[in-house]
Amino acid sequence: MPAGSSSKRERQYEHIKDSAEERGASKGRAKEMAARTVNKERARSGEAKSSSSGSTKGKSPSQRGGERSGRSGKSTGQGSRSGSGGPTRDQLYEEAKKKGIEGRSSMNKDQLAKALGH
Repeated sequence: MPAGSSSKRERQYEHIKDSAEERGASKGRAKEMAARTVNKERARSGEAKSSSSGSTKGKSPSQRGGERSGRSGKSTGQGSRSGSGGPTRDQLYEEAKKKGIEGRSSMNKDQLAKALGH
C-alpha cells in the first residue's frame, strides 16, 4: 500500500488479497488485484493525488462485483468456461451426437440448441 494510506484502505487491501488467494489466485496476482482495486477506490473518493479518467468514471470495483473478471457464474460441467452464450457449438454438437440427432454436422449453434431443446 502507498505511504499515507488509511487503516480502512489497509483493511480493504488485505481483505481483497485474502479473498483472491482463497479463490485460487497466485500471491502476486492477488496483491495486484487488491492494489488496483484499492487505488481505484482511493481515486474515486478523492484520496489519491492524481487519477485517470477511467478510475473516476463508471461503476466502482465493489459495485461491479467481478463482472469483467473473466469468470462466468455458470459451469457447463465440461471444465470450460462458457460466456453469456451458454455452451459452445462444439459442446452442443457432441450432445447432439450422443442423442443421435440427424443433420447435426450442417447445423449452426442456434439450430443445435433448438434441436436439443435448449
